[in-house]
Amino acid sequence: MAGPETDSAKPKPEAAKTSAAGGGDATKYVGTPAVGTSKAAAAGGLATVGPEPSEINRKRRRLVWVTVTAFLGAWFIAFFKFFLPRTLFEPPTVFKIGYPSDYALGVDTKWQQKYRIWVDRTPDRVFVIYARCTHLGCTPDWKAGENKFKCPCHGSGYDSEGVNFEGPAPRPMDRAHLELAPDGQIVVDTSRLYQWPKGQASHFSDPGSYLPV
Repeated sequence: MAGPETDSAKPKPEAAKTSAAGGGDATKYVGTPAVGTSKAAAAGGLATVGPEPSEINRKRRRLVWVTVTAFLGAWFIAFFKFFLPRTLFEPPTVFKIGYPSDYALGVDTKWQQKYRIWVDRTPDRVFVIYARCTHLGCTPDWKAGENKFKCPCHGSGYDSEGVNFEGPAPRPMDRAHLELAPDGQIVVDTSRLYQWPKGQASHFSDPGSYLPV
């Protein structure tokens, strides 16, 4: 009759077995590993470090960085421009426009884009009209075929000397100060304007408002 089994003959629990080669885990898991562990991620077929880099992901990251950089750059430029003196971005108010003999009778518009002026020559004088409508400040257009200035904003009309005759403009356009430089060229100063206020005397014949020719 067989005697009682000894401890050495009893089967050992699976969890107590160790790898004979020493290359496996010391403890073998039975069932499903706990959620949130690296074992659970591996068992579910999920990556434990994150998505592997790909060309699409690199392009997306590059696009995000370019967008952020452009946005910050635009804000920096706006901030920088706001705190700089505005004179750096505005045309000068004093400048030369050539000799009186350079201008024929009538209206010359070549300085409109650069200095916002028109040079007007009549038989006895040269004067400069500041190209600003006296209604709301728009820049009128010179209509050579109609011999008049016409404001595109609200329809104000001025004759060839800048005197209003139609539309809502309350008075003629202003004229800039003129003088001759030592070299004989015309010097214009748009910071000094001569006006003809509504219902008041005109300043268009004041010294400096024109040059005699």
